[in-house]
Amino acid sequence: MKAGPLLETVIYADDIPAAQRFYEQVLGLSLFRAVENRFALFRCGEQMLLVFNPAVTSSQSLQDGPPPHGARGQGHVCFRATLAEQALWKAHLPAHGIAIEKEMRWPGGGHSFYVRDPAGNSVEFAEAKIWT
Repeated sequence: MKAGPLLETVIYADDIPAAQRFYEQVLGLSLFRAVENRFALFRCGEQMLLVFNPAVTSSQSLQDGPPPHGARGQGHVCFRATLAEQALWKAHLPAHGIAIEKEMRWPGGGHSFYVRDPAGNSVEFAEAKIWT
């Protein structure tokens, strides 16, 4: 057996409203559902990006939903972006006060750059060929 494509990715943030504003208003993701101080769920193509507050989800009851889970510290999420799309993002993000943290030219080919979300998570925009 072989696992299929990823359905959802989770990152964690203590301030869900700030994370929601970033992913919805700055990155333009469609909000699917939010519960203040618990989570914000976004559509991202055929996948979902889930932003959970680890103070809540790491102590949730197994009877009330999924098993407890949560992480502390900086996570990482990467969005596929062509070079042309990256150029547009690099113009768009600073206009929202988001600094480009690092740019990478990968040894196997491809380019990416990194910013931080309000929780400190590393957010990357990368050409798909960094993995080919």
